[in-house]
Amino acid sequence: MRLIQITHHDLDGYGACTVASACALVERVVHVPRYSDVGPVFEDEIRRLGRTGERETLLMTDLGLEEQTIAGLKKFAAMNRRREEGGKHRLVVLDHHASSLDQLRRQGLEPAADGERPGLSRIDLGDPEIAVLIDDGVCATRMTFDHRSLFATHEPATDLSALLAAIDAVDLWRKDSPAFPGGLALDELFWETVSSFVPVGHPWHESFVSGLLVGAAAALRDGASPAELERRALAIRADVVEALLRDAPDDDPALTTRMRLARALARSDALFRPLKDGTLLSFALDSGTFQRVSDLIMDAGRAKRVVNVQRMGTLSFRSNDGTALDGARLFRGGGHRDAAGGRLQSGSAFSMADAIAQVEPVLNPEKPPEANSPFAALKNWKG
Repeated sequence: MRLIQITHHDLDGYGACTVASACALVERVVHVPRYSDVGPVFEDEIRRLGRTGERETLLMTDLGLEEQTIAGLKKFAAMNRRREEGGKHRLVVLDHHASSLDQLRRQGLEPAADGERPGLSRIDLGDPEIAVLIDDGVCATRMTFDHRSLFATHEPATDLSALLAAIDAVDLWRKDSPAFPGGLALDELFWETVSSFVPVGHPWHESFVSGLLVGAAAALRDGASPAELERRALAIRADVVEALLRDAPDDDPALTTRMRLARALARSDALFRPLKDGTLLSFALDSGTFQRVSDLIMDAGRAKRVVNVQRMGTLSFRSNDGTALDGARLFRGGGHRDAAGGRLQSGSAFSMADAIAQVEPVLNPEKPPEANSPFAALKNWKG
């Protein structure tokens, strides 16, 4: 059964991804930085699943449950009731935020304490295919491991104990835990690399970050101190990158890691979507990555103008034909002819699809239907 995961964008959210991918084939991961964005993302998945014939599992990890997300839980249950027996989708929600318990009660869903696990609460939505679990005593990474039977197809081939201990300690800020210093070092390594090498949305992103976390956790398991992990981090990253670039046709080991990866990223269609005028749009790329990759894309002739939309609503245009500034002006911006920026009218975007929906009609406004009609001239004729 196809497995899709929606998770937080911090260390714990990626730790949950690492555990899930060690136990099953995760076909797609959606990282959500703000809990207020979980509802719209969840809504999109529910609509998609409602049109999907084959059964799927949707795994949601480390996401605080707010009002719109809780409404989504009820909509998922309603969607499943309309499906035939044997064709119902599976939903697994693994959360560890105490605030989620308060929000659930406000929305009329009373958490029930699990009789066998102290601190664990369950929500009954009247559907055996839906499991909503909240445990504020452990991190989401550990919850994903402990409750892997809800989605797993096999047992992990790698010892994940050091990863679980480190993330559990730092995410719950247990400073008295022996694993806390290593958890802090792991968190530093994560934030230094998560967005500046292989961006979210690229097929390599999850394997890149999970490879780093597993490699770093192995070093901690072997007794590495935070300082030793910091020194070994470069070698761990190099090993992961070498594996990714092993079959790259244009790799040049003489370049820096970012330069080498930029060549591979520029070949991919995953990070950029074409707009109607040929502009290529990317979403939430690190500014350095966007600069390198967009330059390679334009050099290769794939586009003359590119734009990167950040979650907080800023836009960065680049071009090789002097049109970047033209685009930026439409979004209350300015800059140079081939490098300019602006802002979305709404002030933010929560996904690639949302960014396209906000940028496309401004860059390429629809003409009235009659403007293209052969009878348009007759309409205004006064002869």
